[in-house]
Amino acid sequence: MTIRNLDHALAPRSIAVIGASEREGSVGAVILANIRSSGFEGEIYPVNPKYPRLAGLDCFARVADLPEAPDLAVICTPPETVPGLIEALAARGCRAAAVITAGVTATSGLRQAMLAAARPHLFRIFGPNTVGLILPHAKLNASFAHMTPAPGGVALISQSGAIVTSLIDWAAGEGVGLSAAISLGDMADVDAADCLDMLSGDPDTRVIVMYLESIANPRKFMSAARAAARIKPVIAIKPGRHAAAAKAAATHTGALSGADRVTEAALKRAGVLRVRALDQLFDAVEVLSRFAPMQSIRAGLVTNGGGAGVLAVDRLMDWKGDLAELSTETIAALDAQLPANWSRANPVDIIGDAPPARYVEAVRRVARDPGVDAVLVMNCPTALASPLKAARAVAGLAKDGRIEGKPTIACWLGEETAREGRAALRAAGVATYASPEAAADAIGYLGEWSRAQAALSRVPQASAEISPEAREKVAAILRAVGRDGRTMLSEAEAKAALSAYGLPTPETLVAATPDEARVIAERLLADGGRLVVKLQSRTITHKSDVGGVILGVDSADAAVAACRDIENRLTALGQADAIDGYAIQPMIERPGAQELIIGASLDSVFGPVILFGAGGTAVEALDDAAIGLPPLDAALAGDLIDATRISRLLKGYRDRKPADRAAIIAAIQAISALTADFGAIRALDVNPLLADEDGVIALDARIEIDPAKLDEAAPNRALAIRPYPGDWSEDVDLGPIQAHLRPIRPDDLSLYGNFFARVTDEDLRLRFLSPRRHFPDQMLKRLTQLDYDREMAFVATDRNTGALMAIGRLNADPDKEKAEYALLVRSDLQGHGLGWTLLRRLIDYARSEGVRRIEGVILAENDRMLQMARDFGFTIARNADDLRLTTASLIL
Repeated sequence: MTIRNLDHALAPRSIAVIGASEREGSVGAVILANIRSSGFEGEIYPVNPKYPRLAGLDCFARVADLPEAPDLAVICTPPETVPGLIEALAARGCRAAAVITAGVTATSGLRQAMLAAARPHLFRIFGPNTVGLILPHAKLNASFAHMTPAPGGVALISQSGAIVTSLIDWAAGEGVGLSAAISLGDMADVDAADCLDMLSGDPDTRVIVMYLESIANPRKFMSAARAAARIKPVIAIKPGRHAAAAKAAATHTGALSGADRVTEAALKRAGVLRVRALDQLFDAVEVLSRFAPMQSIRAGLVTNGGGAGVLAVDRLMDWKGDLAELSTETIAALDAQLPANWSRANPVDIIGDAPPARYVEAVRRVARDPGVDAVLVMNCPTALASPLKAARAVAGLAKDGRIEGKPTIACWLGEETAREGRAALRAAGVATYASPEAAADAIGYLGEWSRAQAALSRVPQASAEISPEAREKVAAILRAVGRDGRTMLSEAEAKAALSAYGLPTPETLVAATPDEARVIAERLLADGGRLVVKLQSRTITHKSDVGGVILGVDSADAAVAACRDIENRLTALGQADAIDGYAIQPMIERPGAQELIIGASLDSVFGPVILFGAGGTAVEALDDAAIGLPPLDAALAGDLIDATRISRLLKGYRDRKPADRAAIIAAIQAISALTADFGAIRALDVNPLLADEDGVIALDARIEIDPAKLDEAAPNRALAIRPYPGDWSEDVDLGPIQAHLRPIRPDDLSLYGNFFARVTDEDLRLRFLSPRRHFPDQMLKRLTQLDYDREMAFVATDRNTGALMAIGRLNADPDKEKAEYALLVRSDLQGHGLGWTLLRRLIDYARSEGVRRIEGVILAENDRMLQMARDFGFTIARNADDLRLTTASLIL
């Protein structure tokens, strides 16, 4: 549906408790007591025909008897009553309810009846089977949780009621305040994506924490998660890491991808940090709430105990972290300040008797080192120095959790003597932990989150470098397979498709009989070398498993013998009917090459996924693979390579030269492009892909299709992440202005400074509705990093210089009921039709996306913008709450 009608649920002024009770221990009694004890300042309306009054409040027999429409209702009555209550609440004007009741299931028909009652009114439902809602800043605990958390900046979203109440208790023990605690229950309506949308714009929420067991609508979830993660840190824990993968797959890719690997890849592309355990959630909150993403995190460690430093480094290496190499200048400066027996390396061991002054000098020197990105300061308690005084000294160096501008993590080991030291450091804004492992984990979280944020900023086009002719060639191959009633391409067809998309393949010819194989072999052997003869079969996908691959064929007679050998092996297996012919190709002999696999498969939740890793016949046994969600650009393809163990071999070793990384990246992008362009591709497998310093070549390939999807247009609608809409780009000529119109990209951030410098203060005031000249980096990132599923911005750039000339923006509701537009043209370029052209582009795009209405908020004095709106057919209305403003609306 949409997040509309959920705004009052987050800040209700009145609440009805349907099924309120005075029976001790009943859910209705507990919820009513929690609402009252939490200090809710709005109206509370108990509803139960058994009581005239409850807890000193008037109690109403029916929903229809309520004196007003409540902003939020809580339902804790028997399952069979829920659909009727939803209908009654909607009729009374209420628009949201938390259904505590369990047993409102699809099998009973009650779930469908409940949703049918809600749908005509856009009535929103949390649950059923939910613990309820807790909104500490609104002083509301509308749940049966055992305690009300203190107000704070962390929002909890949980699909498990038991987990949300446990996290509330945990937060209290850690001194963490909450902005919201939302139990999703069975998610008949409101889901995690809706809550992400709500909380991303909530000013009281600084960090969002999620416990996810399932993701029902992946594209909606990815869109919401990507939008929220651009604004504030989002941290998730999702169980099921060891769920068994599918037992049968037509390609190796399906067996290797596994559902949890896909979830990991999806969360990373969404900019979300995933943690593994509940006790890690608040540790991650501690560091992510303090620091922005970083390009690199080379850690400099200062400790008064060598063993603690070693433990921290060990854990840091588990994260594939970087230990900073201290400069000779830093070493010399530390030599002058520290005892002679200090470690003279990173970690900087300043010895167990280190007084506060020694900590100050060491930490300051390490933080100033240009090769250090983050500082980890550690203290082990001894009788020779005070942990508290050391903590206060380090805290005195910190400003906003940083020392010398570098993010700083502290670890004061122990408990009895360390407690006060940790409190002093936290008071100074320093992220503080009790063990070396936890402190190193914090650096690991910051690194993982930074990489996820970098992935979030990538906006690949589906297949930017692929020509229309190449697409049509592949489409023709797939259509021919469909007409033949097949779902599996032959090896020759698969290689032809790969070749069309730029992936090198050996020439492959198909013989229907051994005699035809003789003729083909004579031709291919004319230039020397040896051949490979393979089984051609529509039903057998892994030819090696049945002896269907013969290597080293060096004569025409040997080619015939190879075909006979394959025929005999299949006959012995009772599969002679599976032989469709024999594929013959030159034997590629590159002894130093690495065998890789690149593939694509369909995940049951997130749709198409791309796999890269170590290939060959032992691919499953090696289990060295990384997963990504298409579309992939060069940077994301490079990340896939780097996430595997074989990447180290690809860099070269001993006498082996590095493999051609650019060629491997291009191969990954080719598979990504095929997947993005053709929704009919169900699975794809290139194994092995040989890679060495001379490039790559695909020796074998399998492609499986779904013929029912052959007529679907590109891009693939099953993609969890919408590709960059490059097909909305065009050149326009407006008299002296030669512009290129295209959707905005994250790298357009660099164009804004020069653009705003050429916009007058008055034009900025008219655009932003108030005087403005300063634009924080975070705001500009938000304006340039879009999720194209719900937002669009078109930029006009100078075709000669690339300078930014104008911007048109469209921001739609998640259900696309309406979208808000805005325009800004550089002041020195106004009057040539750029604004008109951009508005026409926004309207066309909105129509193509199914947006029903677009609106713009315009200052009443902005005559030129209002006249343009009228010329396009917008209706203009004054804002009743602010007469300075007007709203221009266009029904599409």
